[in-house]
Amino acid sequence: MSLNEKDSHFHGNKMLVRIVKLSFEPSKIEKFLINFEANKEKIRAFEGCSFLELYRDKNMPNIFFTYSYWNSEDDLNTYRHSELFKDVWSKTKPLFNAKPEAWSVNKLATLD
Repeated sequence: MSLNEKDSHFHGNKMLVRIVKLSFEPSKIEKFLINFEANKEKIRAFEGCSFLELYRDKNMPNIFFTYSYWNSEDDLNTYRHSELFKDVWSKTKPLFNAKPEAWSVNKLATLD
């Protein structure tokens, strides 16, 4: 199988992985964690979301990452324009000490 044939195999998978890097003012981390805890089940249950995880950097404890899997880019965009997102984001945005960064990526391989 050529590389192009392999690549075309992956293009058939429309699932989108969204990675967001969040950097918080250290004194405001607890507020973020409380808000995440209160909303994580709602985010995960949002139509089109099939996976949600939160990570914390080992060496810089004010840096967090969210990983979420979406059935499609349309599903992610529907979430990003929802009242749930607006509510969560309005409480999260004032806590940042740096601009958040986000990537939408396609998963190419998983090894368990």
